[in-house]
Amino acid sequence: MAKITNQQVLDKLSAKFGDKLSAPTEPFNFLTVDMEAAIVNEALAFLKNDAELRFNYLTDITAVHYPGLEKELCVVYHLHSLYNNIRIRIKAYVPLANPAIATATNLWEGANWMERETYDYFGIQFVGHPNLVRILNVDDMTVFPMRREYQLEDPNRVDKKDFFFGR
Repeated sequence: MAKITNQQVLDKLSAKFGDKLSAPTEPFNFLTVDMEAAIVNEALAFLKNDAELRFNYLTDITAVHYPGLEKELCVVYHLHSLYNNIRIRIKAYVPLANPAIATATNLWEGANWMERETYDYFGIQFVGHPNLVRILNVDDMTVFPMRREYQLEDPNRVDKKDFFFGR
């Protein structure tokens, strides 16, 4: 069995999705590709079902909030091909005003809880998810705590003043 390379994975993705992909990088030999949110589900299915690639293991789904940038919310997927022993990171950006992307539960049942956690902390709506409700925070919570919309600490707390620490 010949080892598949990041370049071969990228070539297959580019041949299939073309200009809908952007910014391929390889930090620490970990292929990372940005793509349009509209094609994520199709691309994940392609990566999973392609006879050569076989990215059959969904390692993680999460999100990142980049406040102040044009692309403010990023949904991140980590896939692993156990057969080829290679990984890929897929990033898709959704607008903060309407943070919606297709669910991956139709491809991996394990995506269920990962998407619920990402919804719970970032407010990403996974369209088509069978039970998109909060999983870790209280049901009546009105904010998404991992978004960087709030200060980390209350600036008015007196026990955090510098003079208490000899500064």
